[in-house]
Amino acid sequence: MKITVEIDCSPVEARAFLGLPDVTALNARMVEEMQARMTANMSMLSPDELMKSWMSFGTGAQEQFAKLMTQAAGLGAGTARPK
Repeated sequence: MKITVEIDCSPVEARAFLGLPDVTALNARMVEEMQARMTANMSMLSPDELMKSWMSFGTGAQEQFAKLMTQAAGLGAGTARPK
């Protein structure tokens, strides 16, 4: 036996019938907050700001990478000991 029941109702009516809370106000607040955060972070995506952050990181990272490669080459040759 197969029984099919079709219910035609809106999402609001279905939530009320099932006893689920109405989260419309919460959803609207969350969307506003996300929009505000995205707008605030858009300035960080400008090419000038990206280059500043990349360049400030670049010199220290290059020196550490060179030091790492020097140590690795020394270990491969058997001349340096790990500390």
